[in-house]
Amino acid sequence: MPFSALGLAPALARAVQQRGYTQPTPVQLAAIPAMLRGHDVQMQARTGSGKTAAFVLPLLQQWLSGTPRAPRPLRGLVLVPTRELAMQAGQTLRELAHELPGLVKVAVAFGGVSINPQMMGLRGGADIMVATPGRLLDLVRHNAVHLDQVTCLVLDEADRLLDLGFSDELNEVLALLPPRPHRHQTVLCSATFPPPVKALAAALLHEPELIELASATAARPDIHQRAISVDADRRLVLLRQLIKDAGQDRALVFVATKYATELVADKLGRVGIQAAPFHGELSQGARTDTLAAFKRGQIQVMVATDMAARGLHIDALPLVVNYDLPRATEDYIHRIGRTGRAGGVGDAISFIIPSAEAHFRLIEKRQGLRVQREVVTGFEPNDSAATQAALGPGTGLDPNGGVKGKRQSKKDKLREAAKATRGR
Repeated sequence: MPFSALGLAPALARAVQQRGYTQPTPVQLAAIPAMLRGHDVQMQARTGSGKTAAFVLPLLQQWLSGTPRAPRPLRGLVLVPTRELAMQAGQTLRELAHELPGLVKVAVAFGGVSINPQMMGLRGGADIMVATPGRLLDLVRHNAVHLDQVTCLVLDEADRLLDLGFSDELNEVLALLPPRPHRHQTVLCSATFPPPVKALAAALLHEPELIELASATAARPDIHQRAISVDADRRLVLLRQLIKDAGQDRALVFVATKYATELVADKLGRVGIQAAPFHGELSQGARTDTLAAFKRGQIQVMVATDMAARGLHIDALPLVVNYDLPRATEDYIHRIGRTGRAGGVGDAISFIIPSAEAHFRLIEKRQGLRVQREVVTGFEPNDSAATQAALGPGTGLDPNGGVKGKRQSKKDKLREAAKATRGR
């Protein structure tokens, strides 16, 4: 089915075609007509499913059907959890709006940078705004933007908004919007729906259309997953070898801490692999420049914390590596979802150190996965539990985590040391 069959205005259908969109994804097929009918929408879809365009296109159609006014009243509002997601949604809006007749004014606002340019950009109003909740409220307090004429509110990555502690800010924003249920439309997008997100949806949405594609086979990205058992101190050398052997132009490597991003990027750079760190303590300018260089292929490896696990769209990214496993089991899917996006294919490799084997099994259980453990020649783990995990059952070892009783516990070692001391 072409985009033109979804009820989009001819000008917007042409804009979609000119931007290279061919066939709508399953989430777009479901969400666009629902939004165009004016219904509230509760959308659950996997990362890379095309949900940004699913709400951006109806927002632009609402603008097309409106009457120009000066100053411009804010009609469409998209709330997102991170700066990167704000910039990405804003870019999608601007690219599609560029092909439309007339000038759509899109404002993007987020914290971590000076508020003054954002206030200047809102002079004369804006048609559609993408913002993080905290910076939006700052702009409201400065009288730079008003929310009393918003006709459509989109909450993108709602689970992440709550995870990052934006609950109070969301309540403040909602209090500034036109009264429910008839004055504005609400769309709530989330990859997962834990109890707090379900409660938020129940409070916000009025007879919503439910779109649940997260578990649909058609919505699953095509990602080849691998799990390599390796000792912790051998991961860096293994990473270098895998990157060089794969011959990929780009790889996104996830680590646990800001310090690890700097360390791993530096070590890769010393062996001739162009790498850069990406974490929350970098300035916004540095993060923007790093991400742009990575997308252009000027940086081969971006080493990132979990702040890059959601919202970032990188065209045709071939490889994601979990150097460290994510602390939250659901972040595993978000991390590997940076590859295999929009119908593409990709590879995801996880390093499983002996102490992380149990945690990876928990990830597998909660995500409904089973990834066969591998051992790379020359990088065989010394730990028997890790060896068992890689070799599988039938080797005489405990399939649930090593050889019970064969390794001394910490208490046993302390007892032996004390006994040796008394015998001297």
